[in-house]
Amino acid sequence: MKVARFHAPGDIRLEQAPRPEGGLVIRVRNCSTCGTDAKIYRHGHHHIRPPRVMGHEIAGEVVGTGERVQVIAAIPCGTCPECRRGRMTVCPNQESMGYHYDGGFAEYMAVPEKVVAVGGVNRIPDGVSFAEASVAEPLACVLNGQELARVSEGDDVVIMGAGPIGCLHVRLARARGAARVFLVDVNPERLAMAAGLVGPDAAIDDSPVENVLKLTGSRGADVVITAAASKLAQEQAVQMAARQGRISFFGGLPKDDPVIACDSNLVHYRELTIVGANGSSPAHNARALDLIASGQVPVADLITHRLGLESVLEAIELVSRGEAIKVTIEP
Repeated sequence: MKVARFHAPGDIRLEQAPRPEGGLVIRVRNCSTCGTDAKIYRHGHHHIRPPRVMGHEIAGEVVGTGERVQVIAAIPCGTCPECRRGRMTVCPNQESMGYHYDGGFAEYMAVPEKVVAVGGVNRIPDGVSFAEASVAEPLACVLNGQELARVSEGDDVVIMGAGPIGCLHVRLARARGAARVFLVDVNPERLAMAAGLVGPDAAIDDSPVENVLKLTGSRGADVVITAAASKLAQEQAVQMAARQGRISFFGGLPKDDPVIACDSNLVHYRELTIVGANGSSPAHNARALDLIASGQVPVADLITHRLGLESVLEAIELVSRGEAIKVTIEP
């Protein structure tokens, strides 16, 4: 079978590999790409021991039964104190598909027993395509983030970052009853492409703090989500939040430059809440599939490019250049 293996930064190779046998094996139908794949391609990752088959947004058919399934990316251990308390997103023993185990940029993939043990193989609902199901993994992360930030009916919500994650945040905020959703990005072309699909109440490509304050009558936003790996976005989020606003640092910063300037008095006097968001749990994945199946969070139109496994490098470049919303690989 064909696989796309990471060997070193800048070195992903399309290779032949033995088809996995025994246990739970799926025929991969779609494995979508994300910004993390682009970062791994450029810089590697400390959890990857090459050679490793990449890809973690996975949907396919169980070999032998034909059952259509979606597979989680982040694998909690299920037994540590955090997991036993239901806090699987912060499991200290968490492993990941495409990092610790061979992922979905392959024609066939073995599903680790650890995934099965934590309920990480979800049946794809009728009417949901494999491509749509592959987007359940990033949507699950978005769902976790908005639950932690308590996005609620009537909120004014700002999403900073107009990539695929930002688009999913816009759609989920609408589904959760947000009154208005504003989308911010420094790239006018990407912002226009995203806004054309998800229809925010305003699209902002400069002076976000001033523009958000103007749009909200100087009140600020109830929720600000930084769906970009940007120090400036995190700093601006604090400045544009309304009193008792909630701020989600959804996009992580580079590990060698993670410190921002934060006006502590704004946090103190406005009674702001700042929360992180780290991946998703198996339960989030199952609920994300339900959101897609019910039509509450449409994702089909966010898939702007479909490419074969032989074009995985092209897919990663499209993501890196911000010329696509969601790129899916169909092995």
